[in-house]
Amino acid sequence: MKPIIAISMGDYNGIGPEVVLKTLSIRNNDQVTPIVLGHIDVLKFYGEHLNSDLQLIEHSSQIKQGLINVVNCVSDDDLILSPGNITKSAGLCSMLSVERGIDWCLQGKADALVTAPISKEAIHKAGYNFPGHTEFLAEKTETSDFMMILASENLRVGLASVHVPLTKVAPLITQKNLTRHLNVLNSSLKKDFNISEPKIAVFGLNPHAGDGGVIGTEEIDIIEPAVKHAQTNGISAQGPFAADGFFGNSMQKEFDAILAMYHDQGLIPFKALTFGSGVNFTAGLPIIRTSPDHGTAFAIAGQNKADHHSFESAYDLAIKMTLNRNKSSLSVD
Repeated sequence: MKPIIAISMGDYNGIGPEVVLKTLSIRNNDQVTPIVLGHIDVLKFYGEHLNSDLQLIEHSSQIKQGLINVVNCVSDDDLILSPGNITKSAGLCSMLSVERGIDWCLQGKADALVTAPISKEAIHKAGYNFPGHTEFLAEKTETSDFMMILASENLRVGLASVHVPLTKVAPLITQKNLTRHLNVLNSSLKKDFNISEPKIAVFGLNPHAGDGGVIGTEEIDIIEPAVKHAQTNGISAQGPFAADGFFGNSMQKEFDAILAMYHDQGLIPFKALTFGSGVNFTAGLPIIRTSPDHGTAFAIAGQNKADHHSFESAYDLAIKMTLNRNKSSLSVD
């Protein structure tokens, strides 16, 4: 059986359907069977704008191997196509598509899930009170130990806190939480990225990693003990490092991954170095989930201006991780 990759098309008023179609138009489906979750009329609508000649098969009861299968997750009456606009109907469809993808992966009907961008405002209009994909995936899969990783080739950045205000970051930086994140990150590097002995750099929380306690003591009181605890448990972790000097000296090339303390600390340098090729991966889940590192880009929706390369990278990584996990399970057996 070829790997089956489920794709949620994202907010259909954004660039999600466009980057999905562009990616599938250049990907050879002889080795993989893609299943697009959303609605076939949406894909046909955007396909006309792209002059796409992709052959789409509307899913009924059986997956057609090697072809692009499309699963309708909402009724025709619930579709209100309005490129560039934030609507309740698009928010609902985007989340129902993600939910279907999660269920299919949990049931073994798909090997991985690639999610196109959603609009937080649109999903809130539809009644979903989640800050993003990551938290929704964790709840639906009943996962407590998870983390967001941004990946592009050999650069991988994990986050100790994600979609929270800066005022709430410091209380989340505890030795227990950092230990948990380091365990998840180390395990994922081995299982999903096929790195046998990963090396992890850990950032400090404060400027200059606290400067020996002058600008804050979290590094001394919390982060250093967490790093030492990880080391005693066989994890090759080092730090805490000052984030600015770390990237300024290109130290990221010496490590397999970085654990950043908060969203912008890790993602600003990551996107500055990789924008257009980065992939968002949720580690610790029982399923494989990847996504591009950009948003819905409503301003260019429906104009054939979207760059698909980040989504293409997410699609490729999902396939690679499927193969890595299969190798891992075979070696265990």
